[in-house]
Amino acid sequence: MTAIEIARPGGPEVLRPARRPRPRPGPGEVLIAVEAAGVNRPDVLQRQGHYAPPPGASDIPGLEVAGVIVEVGAEVAAWSAGDRVCALLAGGGYAELAVAPAPQCLPIPHGLSAVEAAALPETFFTVWSNVFERARLQPGETLLVHGGSSGIGTAAIALGHAMGARVIATAGSAEKCAACQRLGADVAVNYRTQDFVAAVREATGGRGVDVVLDMVGGDYTPRNVECLALEGRLAQIAFLRGPQVQLDLRPFLQKRLTLTGSSLRPRSVQEKGALARALREHVWPLIEDGRVRPVIHATFPLEQAADAHRLMESSAHIGKIVLAAPGQH
Repeated sequence: MTAIEIARPGGPEVLRPARRPRPRPGPGEVLIAVEAAGVNRPDVLQRQGHYAPPPGASDIPGLEVAGVIVEVGAEVAAWSAGDRVCALLAGGGYAELAVAPAPQCLPIPHGLSAVEAAALPETFFTVWSNVFERARLQPGETLLVHGGSSGIGTAAIALGHAMGARVIATAGSAEKCAACQRLGADVAVNYRTQDFVAAVREATGGRGVDVVLDMVGGDYTPRNVECLALEGRLAQIAFLRGPQVQLDLRPFLQKRLTLTGSSLRPRSVQEKGALARALREHVWPLIEDGRVRPVIHATFPLEQAADAHRLMESSAHIGKIVLAAPGQH
């Protein structure tokens, strides 16, 4: 099969098409003929040499795919050859064939193309886990989403809005802010021209937000704490501005705040399977009735993965970037 290798740590140019042996599904796994694969920030970090695959995972990048099951391993009862699925992977998605643990597969929602379905797993697993399970966002509460125009951000806005929360989003241009509002953000803040702490204070009448979803870290962290209301929760999922922060702990005591976070890729198949079941119960109906849709910015052929990474690193995109097999769009 054709797959995209990382020749060595470096820039997008180190991604190269290569011939790899056809993978075989082990017990509890399925083999998927990949019609589309999502591109995510962790893929970029892996390519740069900063995010190694977990032990036993494929060295091929790619954390989410959609396509058709062509083979099932032993002990798989829930899926059969011919089933159309999207799946969360620990690696291996940038290829014509990919192996996925059966519990991490979900049916492609009715009405979605393979390209749209491939944009779901990494972002929706992450948002559900952190915003709704760990940070316990409730209807009527207010959610602040940083990076609102990213794949994670667009998913968080759409899901927060659909679940009955008020959503405030930050983004880096007027165009991106307008896109956030079209997705359901009640307020969109251009962080290049506005102080998001002041904007949150104004938008909430000084109360603050109940949940912050942040992937920036660094100097954003104490500012996020300022934004939180009484009993507020900060969910940290990445740290584009660095993992080291200096915090005044007094607001945590005074406002009874919670700081939480998680990383998806190293979690067990059982944990990811539980997230898949929760998504199928709570989120898939919202997708199938049209209240939530993934936002696709661009698609590239598999062999042009380097160009997809260049676009990802430019931050010019709104929503998801997807690698598509011939005939998919």
